[in-house]
Amino acid sequence: MRCWLKIEEMALEELMQRLNAVSQCADEIMHQDIIPLYAADIQDQLKKQFAYLSGGRGGDGCPVITFPDYPAFSEIPEKEFQNVLTYLTSIPSLRDAGIGFILVIDRRQDKWTSVKASILRIAASFPGNLQLVLVLRPTGFFHRALSDIAFRFNRDELKMKVPIIMLGSVSELQGYIDKTQLTEDLGGTLDYCHNRWLSRRTAIEGFAQKVKQTAQILQSFGTELAETELPNDVQSTSSLLATHTEKKDKMKEDIRVAVEQGDDILGSITKPVTENPEYKLNQDQLDNQTTVERLLAQLHETETAFDEFWIKHQQKLEQCLRLRNFEQDFREVKAALDIVSERLSAFSDVGNSRSHVEHILKDLANFEEKSHETVAKARMLASERDAFIQSNHYAVDSIIPKCSELHHLCDAFTTETERRRNLLNKSLELHDLLEKSMKWCDEGIYLLASQPVDKCQSQDGAESALQEIEKFLDTGAGNKIKELNKIYREYAHILNEDLKEHVQKVFQKQESMEEMFQKRQVSLKKLAAKQTRPVQPVAPRPEAFVKSPCTSPGLQRENVSSSESSALRRVNYRKAKSEMTELHQSRGGSTMDDEENLAVLRQHVMNELIETERAYVEELLCVLEGYAAEMDNPLMAHLISPELQNKKDILFGNMEEIYHFHNRIFLRELETYVEYPELVGRCFLDQMEDFQIYEKYCQNKPRSESLWRQFSDSVFFQECQRKLDHKLSLDSYLLKPVQRITKYQLLLKEMLKYSKNCEGAEDLQEALTSILGILKAVNDSMHQIAITGYDGNLNELGKLLMQGSFNVWTDHKKGHTKVKDLARFKPMQRHLFLHEKAVLFCKKREENGEGYEKAPSYSYKHSLNMAAVGITENVKGDAKKFEIWYNAREEVYIIQAPTPEVKATWVNEIRKVLTSQLQACREASQHRTLEQTQSLPLPLPASSCASPSRNHIRNTKKTEEKKADLTSLEGCGTTVAPKYPEKGKGWAKASHSLDASEENDGWSSAEEPLNSSDAEEEGGGGGGEIKLTPGKYTVVTDYDKGVSEEFTVKSGDLVQLIREGEDGLWFVKNLSSGREGWIPANNLLMLIGNSKSAQSLSSSESGTASSNLSTSSSCSDSCNVSSTSFSDIKG
Repeated sequence: MRCWLKIEEMALEELMQRLNAVSQCADEIMHQDIIPLYAADIQDQLKKQFAYLSGGRGGDGCPVITFPDYPAFSEIPEKEFQNVLTYLTSIPSLRDAGIGFILVIDRRQDKWTSVKASILRIAASFPGNLQLVLVLRPTGFFHRALSDIAFRFNRDELKMKVPIIMLGSVSELQGYIDKTQLTEDLGGTLDYCHNRWLSRRTAIEGFAQKVKQTAQILQSFGTELAETELPNDVQSTSSLLATHTEKKDKMKEDIRVAVEQGDDILGSITKPVTENPEYKLNQDQLDNQTTVERLLAQLHETETAFDEFWIKHQQKLEQCLRLRNFEQDFREVKAALDIVSERLSAFSDVGNSRSHVEHILKDLANFEEKSHETVAKARMLASERDAFIQSNHYAVDSIIPKCSELHHLCDAFTTETERRRNLLNKSLELHDLLEKSMKWCDEGIYLLASQPVDKCQSQDGAESALQEIEKFLDTGAGNKIKELNKIYREYAHILNEDLKEHVQKVFQKQESMEEMFQKRQVSLKKLAAKQTRPVQPVAPRPEAFVKSPCTSPGLQRENVSSSESSALRRVNYRKAKSEMTELHQSRGGSTMDDEENLAVLRQHVMNELIETERAYVEELLCVLEGYAAEMDNPLMAHLISPELQNKKDILFGNMEEIYHFHNRIFLRELETYVEYPELVGRCFLDQMEDFQIYEKYCQNKPRSESLWRQFSDSVFFQECQRKLDHKLSLDSYLLKPVQRITKYQLLLKEMLKYSKNCEGAEDLQEALTSILGILKAVNDSMHQIAITGYDGNLNELGKLLMQGSFNVWTDHKKGHTKVKDLARFKPMQRHLFLHEKAVLFCKKREENGEGYEKAPSYSYKHSLNMAAVGITENVKGDAKKFEIWYNAREEVYIIQAPTPEVKATWVNEIRKVLTSQLQACREASQHRTLEQTQSLPLPLPASSCASPSRNHIRNTKKTEEKKADLTSLEGCGTTVAPKYPEKGKGWAKASHSLDASEENDGWSSAEEPLNSSDAEEEGGGGGGEIKLTPGKYTVVTDYDKGVSEEFTVKSGDLVQLIREGEDGLWFVKNLSSGREGWIPANNLLMLIGNSKSAQSLSSSESGTASSNLSTSSSCSDSCNVSSTSFSDIKG
């Protein structure tokens, strides 16, 4: 770096010296160092032409200055006269000017007095050396004679340093100066144009000034370049290099323009010679040519000096840019190496099973492959050190340490990767040993469980069983763990707490199995040593038993595929299960322990659960890495059609989320229960919430399958399948999560079957119920997403509780008249969706298609808010029917279920929803009442005041009613809502259609459907007293038995409650007639209460009650029947 700075300083100094020399030389050429005067400065004075330098020369080369006849010569200001003479004498070369000038004063048209004055003025002001003064005297006779006489008498006065010769004619002048050196006005042949001469002098001097300015600008620019500090980042360095290059190019362009200018001037000087080779330039023209050529030479010198400096400066900037790029790449590569090193450190797990270790090894190989690019880039960057050294880079001292650091990091990463791989290979070796031991133990347990009892009762059978056991024990030499301490020593560097515990469990299992064999050997030896009565065989013949050992978790499948092994394991499992059942039935008090056989069966179920779980996780990983990840692989992008791009989330759904749950959580939890299979229910219960992710996957499955059918023949999928060596296509693997979630309930049922008397039986039952609940929720959600035409958000309706298809009849009552629509003979087919907040009525539409497209869709028709719904559980004449009614039976829907069991399930679920709503409403009402009680008390009307004894009675009644509320709700459904009788009228002949498109089909008057009163009479007339609630009520039936005969009310009248009386009578005011009287409380249906839970009528108070009922929730306790009803008043 220091060396480079010294070189740069030397280059700048050299540039400055050369450019200073150019500036000085330009001044010398133009004589500006002696007389700094330019033609442009005195251009107006030169244009007067009272004196000019024609370019003519005397005999010895003396420059000739001509003073032509100028009448206003005496009026020329002294300053201008002096400037012109000074400038003209500075033009010839120093050598010519040193010889002296010849002055030709033309006064042929002047007077003697003017001649005398002109000579005296010139003699006094001429700045150069004079060799000769030639005066053309006046041509007039008088003035000519006068001049001769006057010149003789004034010789001394006119005496100059050089002789003055008075000439009478031009011919005499030619005797002193050659005719070719005189201009045409003096009788010569010299070609002279004053304007041309002035223009050329101005151009030459401008060019000289341009050369000097260019040298000065380059000096400043060179200083600027040399003093610029080098940036510390790539972008700034690139910008600086671009800026300097741009300025350099501009300077080069200025130099080029200056050269062109000089060439143009030179061309104009030599143009006559070019046009006429015989033409000879005068001395003045030759001097101009020499001047321009010298200036051009200085300009070329300036350009050369700058180019040499720029090359060094550009090299410095390019090396700086290269350094900044190296530093940036170094930072990026080092950061990438740090990241891959950090990720490598995450491979600290040595695995908890063989498949787990294989997965880690595969992940490590993939990671190593992905990080190869980073390591290769780092090594390539480090190899640039030699290139920097060879290019004599100025910062090589700072580059070499960074390259060495990169080499070290790459070597460290490679070494650590190899170390991790060796550890995992060692772990794989250990797990192979453990799985061999576990497999041997499982085979031994299977052998013990498969030996038939009846055969062992005989001496030959016992001896044969002993031989089988001894033969099996001989196979343990290469399969079992011999010395536990040796294992600890050999694998000490990979044994963590979990793995060490696993080794201990396997060794304990091996010891337990060997102990079981020893006990069995002792028993069999006793049987073989004594004669026993033969036992009549009842179990299947031994030849029918399959004695192939069952596969255990983590079994290495060498010659059998996973599907064949799984099939073999299931055959063995079924055989063993069948044998255990038959043995249990046949031997009664056999020496074999029943619990031992059940434990074997439980272990088989557990083995199947864990092994299939591992296989399931492997398959998910295979799909995610072999298909999903490849969709983001740039190398495979050309195989993916544009329509398939960005569709990965649709095709695979949330499979990655499912994989992470099973791989990281559920599988590991299952493996902790391998020795305690009867307790595995707790594992399912702990993770039950996580199983909800399957609902999202199943909901996306129709979209996924539709997309697959469109692109199943895609080259991309075929290539992925070829790489994975799969026999089945992707759609088979996309079905795995659906198959797996349904498999769990089967395994739990089997485990529960063999764990009836075990500690974890309750957990198993609860886990089975929960899994079945998830399957139901998944199934319901699959139907829910098929609903079309619903404008709102289904999620706002709360949880989907039930769904199913029903026959539906409708009955809509409107206004006072309660006119019923004609009921249809043929019921509507409707698919109902029961949510927490609403029940939806949809029409099922079957679809044509394949796969999930065969599933039906549901066209939304209408919905009922559960806050305004009531139910009647039993409908006369059909045990499968029940009623859902709305707004106090303004709308009634008779629902016919497929079976009585389905009806009971739906009724119970609806009752739960209504009960929970009622309870929540009561709690909210009590809370508001408490708030009102704590605030300022409200005055009571005088008419509502009662005696203390009556208040006591009322409070007692309320207490009893509250206690009975929940009890009455328990049996809701067997009673009916308040009646709206119309004498002689049942249901209308046809009900109102739910579907406008169905209004014209199924009309019939041949058969009378259910009469509404039939359903209401079932369950009797109510029960329990009604709690007093101040407010407005509607009369249910006509009543004319009041205390006063004038007080009568009709069904539908609106009354105001005044006070409560005895024997269930209330004192009310008829708002229609204004009369007051007593009426039974059970003949009133509450419309408006003073509680905040009740609402007001939307129109006039005198309107009919039935036409003003709303769909909001009512918490009134004034209903005198026990049916479950929630109806409200419009707000």
